[in-house]
Amino acid sequence: MNMRQLLASFRHGGGSGTRILAVAGVLTALAASPVAGQWSQWGGPNQDFKVASKGLAETWPDTGPRQLWSRDLGEGYSGMVVVRGRVFTMYRDGEQEVVVALRAKDGETIWEHRYDAPIGEKHVNEFGRGPRSTPLVDGNRVVTIGIAGIMHCLSGKTGKVLWKKDLWQECKGTWLNHGYASSPLAYKDNLIVMVGGKGHGLMAFNSKTGKLAWKRLDFDNSYSTPKLIKVDKEDHLLCFMAKELVGVNPNNGKLKWRFEHGNRWGQNITLPVWADDGYLFLSSVEAGSRALKLTKKGKRYSVEELWNEQKIQIYHSQAIRLGDYVFGSSGMRGSGIFAAINVKNGQIAWRERGFAKATCLYADEKFIVLDEDGKLGLVKATPEEFKIICQTQLLDKVSWTVPTLVDKTLFVRDKKRIMAVDLGEQKSASAGDGPRTAS
Repeated sequence: MNMRQLLASFRHGGGSGTRILAVAGVLTALAASPVAGQWSQWGGPNQDFKVASKGLAETWPDTGPRQLWSRDLGEGYSGMVVVRGRVFTMYRDGEQEVVVALRAKDGETIWEHRYDAPIGEKHVNEFGRGPRSTPLVDGNRVVTIGIAGIMHCLSGKTGKVLWKKDLWQECKGTWLNHGYASSPLAYKDNLIVMVGGKGHGLMAFNSKTGKLAWKRLDFDNSYSTPKLIKVDKEDHLLCFMAKELVGVNPNNGKLKWRFEHGNRWGQNITLPVWADDGYLFLSSVEAGSRALKLTKKGKRYSVEELWNEQKIQIYHSQAIRLGDYVFGSSGMRGSGIFAAINVKNGQIAWRERGFAKATCLYADEKFIVLDEDGKLGLVKATPEEFKIICQTQLLDKVSWTVPTLVDKTLFVRDKKRIMAVDLGEQKSASAGDGPRTAS
């Protein structure tokens, strides 16, 4: 139901009390639903990699979905956020990092902001020199964090610097040998970031001024991103730190609960998966996957481990929950294994090959899968089966960036290029219908 239908039902419905309750219910449902027309933060509208897009093609031609445009872009794995017809992402150009705003319809550059970001001597170059963090669109502002922990708040319209912070040098955050990768999170008037270190494991800055709002906790930082959930009508901020998952009060950073989950590298990356039934799924390499049950007893929260499964280890991609099952790509190196596991009892429904290590989205009852070799696929996955509908070689190695879907346009990138493709019903090609190449 759209807003026009909602208002019509209010005008022509039953008694006033019934109408008010109906309107309130629909508004609640609308607020809780993913928004198909924007993607403003890491993980999408609800940080769950689910999109409300409908009318996507059920299959593709042998050549794959229709390309809308394609252009060169510098090194990096920064995700793409799309708001009000603009695509925001980051890349590296020599010793500089670049924040770029592109026109979503054709990939043309609207503005760029460049700044010096030399790579430290101890940085591990095996997996690239970044940037890795995904921008956040907060109102008319764009917030970014580079591989060396330099945080910028920019005007979304012009790219002008409004304020900036150095999370490693100025704020003394935990240094990471693969570079800073966590994305910022907007909460009320603040921007919350994982920093790491004694007394400032988490920090919050006023989004307009950059003034410190609060800093708290002693945990070391990792490569994950803060995630907002609601437990018993209370906001919790989930932060997958280097050795533990913690739940904190996003208003002040006060610790609500913690659960140890770590590996020898301190590489907790995947966003935890939460549902309103109180089951919390988390996964990383070496430590495997777990499900926790969160319950409130009086004013305190308890955390119970329900199961631990070593056969499912999600590295730097993500997991998606549908019903009682979590779906995702397991594995650290080599060929990936797409898997489904019951979040309530830990039973593995299946593990299937077909893609290298992959990222994925869920929309219109289909998984959109992009593996690290650049292969894009449509998959029907249920607890009973894993069925590849179609697939195409779309990008080059290494394609580690999670795609972004806005309406029916899918934005993807590898280490060299960024591209937009149409996932709507495919039309037969005609002369002049080829992809546009932006400069």
